[in-house]
Amino acid sequence: MLEEVINIRNMQQACIRVVQNKGSAGVDGMSVNALKDYVRMNRVLTAKALKDGEYRSQTILGVSIPKSNGKTRLLGIPTVCDRWLQQCVAQVLELKFEFDFKPHSYGFRPGKNAQQCVLQSQQYINEGFQHIVDIDLKSFFDEVDHCVLLQLLYRKVKCKATLKLIRSWLRAPIMIDGKLTKRRKGVPQGSPLSPLLSNIMLHELDRHLEKCGIKYVRYADDFSIYCNKKSEARKMGNEVFLFLKNKLKLPINLDKSGIRRPVNFKLLGYEFVPTYEKGTKGKYQLVVSESGWKELKNKIRVITRKTAPLTLAERTKQLKGVCRGWVNYFRLASLVGKLGTLDSWVRNRLRYCIWKDWKKAERRRKNLMRLGVDYQHAYAWSRTRKGGWTIAQSPIMTTTITLERLAKRGYESMLDYYLKVRPEQTFMGNSFTS
Repeated sequence: MLEEVINIRNMQQACIRVVQNKGSAGVDGMSVNALKDYVRMNRVLTAKALKDGEYRSQTILGVSIPKSNGKTRLLGIPTVCDRWLQQCVAQVLELKFEFDFKPHSYGFRPGKNAQQCVLQSQQYINEGFQHIVDIDLKSFFDEVDHCVLLQLLYRKVKCKATLKLIRSWLRAPIMIDGKLTKRRKGVPQGSPLSPLLSNIMLHELDRHLEKCGIKYVRYADDFSIYCNKKSEARKMGNEVFLFLKNKLKLPINLDKSGIRRPVNFKLLGYEFVPTYEKGTKGKYQLVVSESGWKELKNKIRVITRKTAPLTLAERTKQLKGVCRGWVNYFRLASLVGKLGTLDSWVRNRLRYCIWKDWKKAERRRKNLMRLGVDYQHAYAWSRTRKGGWTIAQSPIMTTTITLERLAKRGYESMLDYYLKVRPEQTFMGNSFTS
């Protein structure tokens, strides 16, 4: 297998993937932009070192990032060179394992995505399987047992050199705040290998669930089981708990796990609410969770903060990227009402930024007159003592800084974009048509 890993084409494709994924530098400070030159100059030497068993993995850089619930998550960032070689191995491993993965595993797989996972969950619920076993794995990526994972890899990968290489990456120490810490379990988040290794680990759970004839969906370490009776759900919850504990040695967060009804269940940022239309009794539609809306508004606040040193063009460009990404992810949900209200709020924040940028009273008067306001009103509003947020919502700004004028400067309404991309939500196997 090592020959496939160090194949010229495989190594070049891995280099392209790592550069496209961008990312931060590791402990050596080497940036992603320098990788192509490094590969061109050192590919042959690196391949020889791998073949001779002389390659040594480097220390991982530990970086804490904030989570939506106020806590932090520790990311392990390998050096760019290690990321390149891990991508080389991941591309070969994927060919060996992907064919065996189950159809209801949706995370980090070609042709699979979170929307398919949510639609499958909605289908189960609307078919009457409304007792949901929601299991939260406690710090999954930090708790993976190396021995169990390497045994699972050995079933298909008999190459000792490749397994030794993977083991060296798993055991590489992590540097947190300048201090080195040994690692004896866990897969570093931030590694190109970690999504594939997590699927290999939890594929055993998928096999167990399918053997029991259970309906389930899984997106990486986020999975749920669907039953039509509470007693069945309780039985399956206990069985899965024991399987994870005894077979895979993975702990469960009991505080966040339990048996849910659809109205109390969240999946990948989506929630389920009953439909009240005639003939749809017992059916549920998708909506965005409160945390999803809160995350979007927080991102918009940062971009449209009046003190941010950005031009209007820069603000609208950043807004378009954030809002399009959010709408694309949540396009399955009913968004029309809330997006209209949110658009109005965003436009007012942009008007507030424009008023703030005008700064002095005389400049405000001249700009208002350029936008069609008569001298008397322009003079009065430019000298007003009202606050900027009040002025942004006043007729003097809403009738001059119109939607059409904002659109010419790059602004895009989220509602208009949503109406373009929303799917028909027609099921076709494990996919949907847009």
